[in-house]
Amino acid sequence: MTDPNPQSSNSSSDVLFNTVVNIMDGAFFGSAIGFASFITIIPLFVSQLTDSPILIGLIPAIHSVGWQLPQLLTAGRVRRLTRYKPMVLAMTIHERLPFAALALLAWLLPGLERTTALLLVFVLLIWQGLGGGWTATVWQSMIAKIIPISWRGGFFGAQSSAANLLGSVTAVVAGQILERYESPFDFTLCFILAGASLGLSFVFLASTREQEHTPALSEGSQTRVRDDVRRILSTDSVFLRFLLVRMIFQLGMAAFSFYAVFAVGELGASAGLVGWLTGVLIFGQVIVNPLLGTLGDRKGHRLVLLLGALAGFLSCALAGWLTSIPAWFAIFMLAGIASVVGWTTTMVISLGFGTAAEQATYIGMSNTLIAPVTLVAPFLAGWCINAFGYTTMFRASTLVFLAAAVLSLSMLRLQPAARP
Repeated sequence: MTDPNPQSSNSSSDVLFNTVVNIMDGAFFGSAIGFASFITIIPLFVSQLTDSPILIGLIPAIHSVGWQLPQLLTAGRVRRLTRYKPMVLAMTIHERLPFAALALLAWLLPGLERTTALLLVFVLLIWQGLGGGWTATVWQSMIAKIIPISWRGGFFGAQSSAANLLGSVTAVVAGQILERYESPFDFTLCFILAGASLGLSFVFLASTREQEHTPALSEGSQTRVRDDVRRILSTDSVFLRFLLVRMIFQLGMAAFSFYAVFAVGELGASAGLVGWLTGVLIFGQVIVNPLLGTLGDRKGHRLVLLLGALAGFLSCALAGWLTSIPAWFAIFMLAGIASVVGWTTTMVISLGFGTAAEQATYIGMSNTLIAPVTLVAPFLAGWCINAFGYTTMFRASTLVFLAAAVLSLSMLRLQPAARP
């Protein structure tokens, strides 16, 4: 894989320092997500206000779409920056503050009308999701600048592993909090702890060392992101296949957001057990993240993409046919592996496309163009549940992941040595 970002001049000591502080940033961010998981904790919180599977399924979708949708819109500004860190710090505030607001809302919930409370929850979730999206392109550009390409898969794997390690612990703690305490203290405490973890995460992120660089585009440049998008879509067939695989992945992963609600509502699992299941999902990611990152650095990240599609296929297949609670530990772990690939591996692959001047555009396209699918996916899954039931939806998702696996295999066979 060639490095499209040769502009970095960081010393070896800065590279090591940045690696450590950004892994710690990710670790405490993961700790926060364990306390306020978009797959388990927040859906359970919202289930107090509505039993609509579509609204519940929207929760992780809002997080994902918010991350994806704005990225191309910020690409033009990112390409003209001489330092990325100031914009990263300014934007990331918007993905952190909503958790403090959720804590306040949870505490006030008994005195609020249910429709009003539900509306406020979704306003905060949209704010949080868009905050991540405003940060995403410039943050990925900063990471591409400060972390050498030969470290990149291992770095993202280690960062995600650290995030998932702390997240697996805090997810279990969150489950115990929900089981032992009454409302409104239970969810309020979970969201307060999430906000505190994000504060620690911000401290490490702000410690990043970054030198100035020559911007990819000067202020007076007339090159437009729109023109680059048209050219890339018409000439880069490998990137088009990658986009298609990402879209299919989003459709398949929509099933995962219903696992916790299905386990509680249909299988009779307790909130504490859901906390353990979430912990297994996240701890599985702790193990596979560095392994898949290293495997991708050595053998190619498209191979890892194929393995992730197969893990999603197996997870949905087991969910569609097995009702034994012990089996759901394997189902959650496989979902965790597929989620690792859908997040970490696709991010590494997207950073490998294009030149330094094109990198922000490729990053934005890799996410913004799949956002509509991410938004539609939970509606399709929710409609399928309403019409045919949970197990039918899980079984249909196996076919989606099978399609992703077939397309990933075709990409693997076409993989040139110099591409991600």
